[in-house]
Amino acid sequence: MHLQERIDAFVKLGDFLRQFSNEVIQKADNIEHNEIFFNGFKHQLKLAKEHNGWFTDDNITFALKSWSDALTTDNLRTWLKPYSIKDLNPRNVAIIMAGNIPLVGFHDFLSVLISGHHVLVKQSSNDKHLLPFLAKYLKYVEPQFKETIEFTEEKVKNFDAVIATGSNNTARYFEYYFKGKPSIIRNNRNSVAILSGNETNEDLKNLSEDIFRYYGLGCRNVSKLFVPKGYKFDKFFEAIYHWHPIVEKAKYANNYDYNKAVYLMSEFDMLENGFFMIKEDESFASPIATLFYEYYEDDSELKDVLNSKKDQIQCIVSNGFTENEIAFGATQKPQLWDYADDVDSIKFLLSI
Repeated sequence: MHLQERIDAFVKLGDFLRQFSNEVIQKADNIEHNEIFFNGFKHQLKLAKEHNGWFTDDNITFALKSWSDALTTDNLRTWLKPYSIKDLNPRNVAIIMAGNIPLVGFHDFLSVLISGHHVLVKQSSNDKHLLPFLAKYLKYVEPQFKETIEFTEEKVKNFDAVIATGSNNTARYFEYYFKGKPSIIRNNRNSVAILSGNETNEDLKNLSEDIFRYYGLGCRNVSKLFVPKGYKFDKFFEAIYHWHPIVEKAKYANNYDYNKAVYLMSEFDMLENGFFMIKEDESFASPIATLFYEYYEDDSELKDVLNSKKDQIQCIVSNGFTENEIAFGATQKPQLWDYADDVDSIKFLLSI
C-alpha cells in the first residue's frame, strides 16, 4: 500500500467522523459505506457513554470534531512533509493505550499505519468501543488495511516495537517488560498555565477550556497555575463561571464533594465557588474539580523551575512567557505534529 492510499483512507475516515462532530448528528451524502456504518457508529457512541460516565455527549463530540478537523488531505500532507516515507519493511508495532479521554490513543494508531507498519492494539477497558469500529470502517474504504490492523485483549505478543502509555507505576512495568524492544514509554504528565495578571476576561475564559474540557482528565489539561505574588482570583472566578453546569454531572459532583470535604476536614486553605476549588500546592497533578496554584516573583526563576521539571510537564499555557508556549484555550486542539512528551513518533517509527 502506497502512502497516498493510506492518506486517502484516513481522509475518508475524517469525512465519516464529520457527521458526528456537532451536537446534532446528521447523516451526509456521498460518504462511502455510510449505509453499513452510520447507524452502527451511533450505537457505539451510546455504548461508550454507558460504559464510561466521563464520556459525555459533549466530550465525545469534541473529540470527534478534533479528529475530523485533523484528518484532511492538507493536514496529513503538512504533517508528513518533513519525513521521507517510502515503502519500508513493515514491522508489528504494539500500542498499549490509555483510556482517560475518548480516542486518546488514536494519534499513535494513525502514526503506525500512516508510516506503513502493522498495528497491534491493546485498549484500555475505559475506552474500548470507538476505535475498533473505526478500524472496521478503514478496512472497508481501504481493504489492504485488513492485513495490518489487529486488536487484542490478551498480553501483547509477536511485536517488533511498542508505544505504551500509562501511569508512573505502569510505565516502570512497561520499561521492564518491553526492555530490548524499540519503544516509546509515556507516563503521567500535567499541563500548567502562567498568568501575569494582565490577562483579559477573554484570555481567562479561554483558559477555562484548558482546565475543564474532559473534566481535566487529559495530560494536556491545565492542572496548575503559576500566578504573580499578590494575585487576586476574582477575575479568574468570574471568567470561569460559565462552566458551573459541570457540577450537574454526577461523577464530577461526587469528586467535588469528596475533595471539598477532605480539604475542609484537613483545614486546608482553599477558595471555591460552588463547583470548583483552587488550592495553593507545589504539586502539578490536582484532583478532579480542583486546580493547584503557586505564586512566583521572578520570571527567570520560574523558567528555571519549569525547565528542571520539564519531564513532568506536557504543555505550558501562557502569553509571551516562554518559547513553545500554547495559547489560552488551545491545549485540547493539538495539530498532528504536536507530539505527546515532545517525542516524534513518526521519526521513531521510521527508524525501527
